[in-house]
Amino acid sequence: MKITEHIGTLAAEGRLLADAAEEAGTGAPVPTCPGWQVRDLLRHTAMVHTWAAAFVTEGHTSYVPDAGEPDLDGPELLARFRDGHRHLVEALENAPQDLDCWAFFPAPSPLAFWARRQAHETTVHRVDAQSARGGAPSPVAPAHALDGIDELLRCFHARPKSRVRTEVPRSLRVRATDTGTVWTVRLSPEPPAAVREEAPAVEQPADCELSAPAETLYLSLWNRLPLTSLTVTGDPDLARLWRENSAVTWS
Repeated sequence: MKITEHIGTLAAEGRLLADAAEEAGTGAPVPTCPGWQVRDLLRHTAMVHTWAAAFVTEGHTSYVPDAGEPDLDGPELLARFRDGHRHLVEALENAPQDLDCWAFFPAPSPLAFWARRQAHETTVHRVDAQSARGGAPSPVAPAHALDGIDELLRCFHARPKSRVRTEVPRSLRVRATDTGTVWTVRLSPEPPAAVREEAPAVEQPADCELSAPAETLYLSLWNRLPLTSLTVTGDPDLARLWRENSAVTWS
């Protein structure tokens, strides 16, 4: 996806998140994040947006820790979230294509990294806010969902800190039934290694396969939908391994 597409998605998803949070109220529980209330969700996402924007606007070329979550609640917290989100979108829109700053995944450019990462960060937390509000969530476009699955499998879980590992080599296949996109994830004592293919003509057998439309896969792999939302074939223990060990945390 293009940088401009990611920025457009970030802008739209942030507005949806704020609207859902306002409707739910900051004291509402967040079903997709057990133990959180909407105020926790807003404080976290506002902090992340401010942290990300600082790399883009200040050009830090090494890691800089976040400044902490805002100690606000109610309308003041919601306004703080909206302002921080708007600042991040504008920072990305106005950044030079040759922006030089720190990023924590390989990407075509630091600008591409931050636009993509914050688009998915905000989409997942928009789903959280809408779960607190209740009712049907807004859809996730297939192209955006595929990109988010790719980021999760080939970036987050390629890092040494991934806990999705097996003592002996195993394989997990992830299939988007509406697009034909397939990822084969090789599991071992080392970090997972994922390969993406578009409607491959020939496939090697896999020990387990998770399949669903791209949107459902995206939300389930990010632990926002249960495993029962997917079709699981082969060894169910590998599906449970993913569910129990794949969570991405801030710290």
